Amino acid sequence: MKRIAQKVMTLSAAVAIAATAVIFPAPHAQAHAPLIAFPEIGIQFNADGNAGQCGGRTGEQWHLDENWTEAIRFDTDSRPGGCRLAFGIYDPEDDLAGASVTYTFQSSPGGNPAQCGNQGTHQMPIQRTRTFGPSIRIDTDNRPGGCKLTFALSSPFRMGISVDYSSDGNRGQCGNALPSPGFPSPVDNSRAVTIDIDTDDRFGGCQLQLRLDLL
Repeated sequence: MKRIAQKVMTLSAAVAIAATAVIFPAPHAQAHAPLIAFPEIGIQFNADGNAGQCGGRTGEQWHLDENWTEAIRFDTDSRPGGCRLAFGIYDPEDDLAGASVTYTFQSSPGGNPAQCGNQGTHQMPIQRTRTFGPSIRIDTDNRPGGCKLTFALSSPFRMGISVDYSSDGNRGQCGNALPSPGFPSPVDNSRAVTIDIDTDDRFGGCQLQLRLDLL
């Protein structure tokens, strides 16, 4: 993206100026790098019952583009409660103006829809403040079926989101997952990515990480 590339060049130049100032300091002045802010992707993940069902990094987290979020872990089963999950993108300087990112949450065909709270297509807000979109609720257990979570985007420039979804137990609980982390699926203008969540009393759970990719 042209604007992001320009900001990187500006930041590099500022760092070089600051380094020169350290070697040859001005007698009555101090060089300061300009404050340059870059977009970040955020996840909010919390339990509303037995906290052991919602592991990994809980609470709120934000990460710069090209950096992975810390893994969150779904392991909802017959224990009380479930996990609440929301997403957002922090864009302090409107670098992503014109882009749209959504997450769609729905029950699997033939599944019990009560396991998937707040179904529908939700906007991942892209704002100058750190803001999350609507919260979805995951409470899959031994009832039939599970939940589908789909990430999609539309952008006038080159932009992507990488989805890393993996199983750490019975893979049947984590549809479209690979057995270990490190094999991300890209979301872009031509490709949405869907993960299936069907954790129950089988062994293990599912881990999810996201990365904002500004090219």
